[in-house]
Amino acid sequence: MAAGFKEGWEWGKPISHEVFAKAQQGEWSVLLTPTKPVPKAWFPPMQGAKVLGLASGGGQQMPIFTALGAQCTVLDYSPAQLESEELVASRENYKINLVQADMTKPLPFGDESFDLIFHPVSNCYVEDVYPIWRECYRVLKKGGILLAGMDNGGFVYLFDDDGNLKYPLPFNPLKDPKLYQECLENDDGIQFSHTIEEQIGGQLKAGFVLKDIYHDTTGEGRLHQLNAPAYIATKAVKE
Repeated sequence: MAAGFKEGWEWGKPISHEVFAKAQQGEWSVLLTPTKPVPKAWFPPMQGAKVLGLASGGGQQMPIFTALGAQCTVLDYSPAQLESEELVASRENYKINLVQADMTKPLPFGDESFDLIFHPVSNCYVEDVYPIWRECYRVLKKGGILLAGMDNGGFVYLFDDDGNLKYPLPFNPLKDPKLYQECLENDDGIQFSHTIEEQIGGQLKAGFVLKDIYHDTTGEGRLHQLNAPAYIATKAVKE
């Protein structure tokens, strides 16, 4: 399957000290999707901001936000991803709140706890995304921002790794034993396609107001060569 984000792959590689130091000097960028940096205009003032990295472990974005003066919490299901966060925090001598938890469950935070939620592509590992959007809305302060990366209506799941049309939608291994076994054999993890109604519509139903959006490619392979719009990033606000 031509899915862009895999646990333990490049998205779990911590940033270097040099990248952290440049961020402290104002030179930085972060990703929600495979290749396009998030526009800096999407972010609130970061000095003193309370940031939740939702399924955003790996030591890549939270160190940048910390370097900009934010107070960061990262929730991730993977101990390895949290270990990467801890590694960078220890190396750069800053504090970060690490929470190992399942984002499909109620988030272990109080109402209106955060100014910003940064949520890179990870909903692909969740069958039902609606509860995630509702919980994001609950834990954000009024005026808070949700930045999210997601698959573009399941487009990426139509193709095999060579860019050939192969799989029908919706892509759901839990409802197809043959597909489930193939996912395990390919070490892709159990992933799910999601419609625009689920992804963007789910944010709107939770109460968010959509402010901006962009497409991105897979970052590799045939679909990337064709500039196929495989992923979406959104900025939504709790007004």
